[in-house]
Amino acid sequence: MVTLQCSEFTSHCPVTGQPDFATLRIEYMPDKSIVETKSLKLYLWSYRDKAMFNEQIVEKIAADIIKQVRPKWVTVVGTFAQRGGISVQATATRGR
Repeated sequence: MVTLQCSEFTSHCPVTGQPDFATLRIEYMPDKSIVETKSLKLYLWSYRDKAMFNEQIVEKIAADIIKQVRPKWVTVVGTFAQRGGISVQATATRGR
């Protein structure tokens, strides 16, 4: 099993336009390939200018990892910072 963590993930709320800050944890069981960390960093940075709901983000990341790396399974957990008195933790799991 491989675990990757990004403590500086940012995106934007599609309703208010306010920034969202999160810690992402990506766990997966490799098959024939692994995630190259520099590519992952650049991919995650691309979300800085995207306006998406927190739940959509973790779903998309999980789907993209399944599509590109084809691991046996992947779980993406996004722990989003509190805003307006509410914090969000969203989880997406995909696997074959």
